[in-house]
Amino acid sequence: MPTRWPASGIICWSFEAWERSLTLNIQSQVLLATRNTLRLPTRAEYLVDVDSDAEILEALRYARQRRWPVTVLGGGSNTVFAQDLVGLVICIRTRGIELIDERVIAAAGESWDHLVRHTIEAGLSGLENLTLIPGLVGAAPIQNIGAYGVELAGVVEAVHAIDIATEETLVLSNLDCQFGYRDSIFKRALHQRVIITQVCLRLNHSFVPQLDYLDLQRWRALQSPENVTAKQVSAVVADIRRKKLPDPAIVGNVGSFFKNPQIDADAWRQLQQDFPGLTGREQVDGSWKLSAAWLIDSLGLKGFKVGDAAVSDQHALVLINKGKATSQDVLALARQVQQQVMSRFNLQLEIEPVIIP
Repeated sequence: MPTRWPASGIICWSFEAWERSLTLNIQSQVLLATRNTLRLPTRAEYLVDVDSDAEILEALRYARQRRWPVTVLGGGSNTVFAQDLVGLVICIRTRGIELIDERVIAAAGESWDHLVRHTIEAGLSGLENLTLIPGLVGAAPIQNIGAYGVELAGVVEAVHAIDIATEETLVLSNLDCQFGYRDSIFKRALHQRVIITQVCLRLNHSFVPQLDYLDLQRWRALQSPENVTAKQVSAVVADIRRKKLPDPAIVGNVGSFFKNPQIDADAWRQLQQDFPGLTGREQVDGSWKLSAAWLIDSLGLKGFKVGDAAVSDQHALVLINKGKATSQDVLALARQVQQQVMSRFNLQLEIEPVIIP
């Protein structure tokens, strides 16, 4: 269970006096198109940017006094808005990175890729395979971000958060976070119930490269193994991602829209017989993780559109906004893809990003 600390140092005063002291800039009817990488034209009834834990608590009290529901938003790079957001949207903008030997403490509002580059420059390894993943640090444990054989769960020591209802400070250990494949307790039992404020990581001064993925193996074959560095691996991963995935700064998207389905060995053998080109990777427990991109691509769905939402021509796992897509377009497209994959392969594709609300 997470450790709970009381929110110490909080002064209680009358609502009238507290409201007069309010320093937050709360906006109304805010268009969120520039605050989510899918560029969906969703509106927030009210919105506030916070850059400290004190401002988070202040915003929570402001919403509570008005009985507004609260939605937490980071970089919007793994978020799909299903509709306009009622109540107060709290946007996390806290900053700061602290290095203590091999321990890294990062504020939730830090850019994830900035953190990766910062730790590599400091001579630490462990995050290089997670280079160029968009979004903020606070979202990383929610999704248990992963790429090229590495998951965040492998380096998380603890996650600090504020309980939205009680304002208590929580410290969740790695075990408390209940990490799974693109999953954590923050997507389930604690979804929109806590605000992550800090993430503590344990990295390494000694570098052991993780180069199991085919693209990285090809690169490694051209290198002298003793000369491979974390900085080199980071650069190669960045190059691979730029070639394979559409840049959200140019084309609206949230990266991989579906998880790779995982099946047992018997099901894998049967599917291989039925679909000889099927690709997958065997897991340590003997199960197989299939390529959702291959499933979608084999159905000829690249370029398939619903409204102004489409399956990317560049990567079948990515749904893009071609300019004027709505939430309804994106979710309808996702359902169409799921239905066609189920009809052809009898496999259920699970959506990877967080759907709000």
